[in-house]
Amino acid sequence: MAMDDRKQRVLDAIVLLYGSGGEPIGSGLLADYFGQSVSSATLRNEMAALTKLGLLEQPHTSAGRVPSAKGYRDYLDRLLSHGVDPLGASDRQQIDALFAEMDMEPDHLAQSAARTLSSITGLAAAATTPNAEDQCIAHYEVVQVGRNAAAVLAVTNAGGVRTRVARTQGNLTRADAQEAARFLNENLTFRSAPDLSARYRHQLIQAAGEDLAPVVAAAILLLSARPSVYLKGAQNLVRWPETRVELADLLALFAREDTARQAIAPMGGRITVTLGEDLESPMPGLCIVSKNYLAGGGQTGTMAVIGPKRMDFRRVIPVLDYFAVKLGQCMSGKG
Repeated sequence: MAMDDRKQRVLDAIVLLYGSGGEPIGSGLLADYFGQSVSSATLRNEMAALTKLGLLEQPHTSAGRVPSAKGYRDYLDRLLSHGVDPLGASDRQQIDALFAEMDMEPDHLAQSAARTLSSITGLAAAATTPNAEDQCIAHYEVVQVGRNAAAVLAVTNAGGVRTRVARTQGNLTRADAQEAARFLNENLTFRSAPDLSARYRHQLIQAAGEDLAPVVAAAILLLSARPSVYLKGAQNLVRWPETRVELADLLALFAREDTARQAIAPMGGRITVTLGEDLESPMPGLCIVSKNYLAGGGQTGTMAVIGPKRMDFRRVIPVLDYFAVKLGQCMSGKG
């Protein structure tokens, strides 16, 4: 059975109408949508055909139809291939103003961007800090925070700040902290994690001596740290019955940063829409729309919107696209 133009228009109409009300769509409502230019009988036949194709589902015998996962994939494939209207000038200006008020430190910026994107879309949003294979530490500082503790601060070549507390064996003096910082800056700056063999790491810790070895070990862990992932606005998902039941699983997913990064990773530089059925641990009520941003120097990060499959994609996609552009500009100091 062919998927002709009229079937596509009927499927698209059901996706939009179901997104608005969340109730199964009957032929009468569909006829009103088309201005009564197509009879209810004809629309019932088309809906039956789309159901046989697996693009629609009938929740109850006497109910209308809702899009299936296959139906959403068909709709989204066509939407993404044809493109959506770009964001209007007034919306871009509003977003520009919001970014202008954000703290430009990378971790704070990623969190603020995700929080603001969530507020604008009314959905959950996520953002990662930028990362590159050759990311390294440009400068270390060591600060005494107790008799037996030191805070190791590392500034990345992307301008981010990482911290880790090291527990030392004996009393740590201010002179010890200065010596530790000198040692770290001489031996660990402008080296990427793959440059450090296990043997070299062991040699550094041994050379630092017993008192400063925990500080060096903490600095090595900071160098190897992966980008952070921030989820904001998860409480918004309580508004939809289909996402409410998936909320606990979503929070568990984001509790593990590696799996969270993988779940929201887009394909290349394109907007990617991932249905919850396609996740490694399926969450059928959810949908993830994601886009990479470019932060300069070969560094990339991700922004994503998370919500129900019936979200307003024609609105969400251009908003997300512009947020990714702005976040990349701000991360690279051009915002």
